[in-house]
Amino acid sequence: MVEGRNLSRLGTILSENAVFHSPVVHTPQVGKKLVQQYLTAAFHVFLDPTFRYVREFADNNDAVLEFVVEIDGIIVNGVDMLKFDEAGQICEFKVMLRPLKAVNLIHEKMGAMLAARSSGE
Repeated sequence: MVEGRNLSRLGTILSENAVFHSPVVHTPQVGKKLVQQYLTAAFHVFLDPTFRYVREFADNNDAVLEFVVEIDGIIVNGVDMLKFDEAGQICEFKVMLRPLKAVNLIHEKMGAMLAARSSGE
């Protein structure tokens, strides 16, 4: 989905009880619908032509994907940590970011994206 820049299958790979841990929101976001909203917003913020995964570690039920992207002249380095359930669906998605100015930038952009989506823009 990332390589093809197409989220049409996102709903099919998320568990009904999926949990999203955002680097900028204190509380976990629980439930497929809410996780899908956050990941869709993140897709629009992060996935520009500079986005690339640079390392990947995986075992049976877990994957860790390190990424780099440049947004507004700031190099954002992050890690997506995914946990899969017995059915192979994502049941937990955690994002970690660095440096601090990247975290602040993403906080601003994700907040604006989520606000626009909730107001119907």
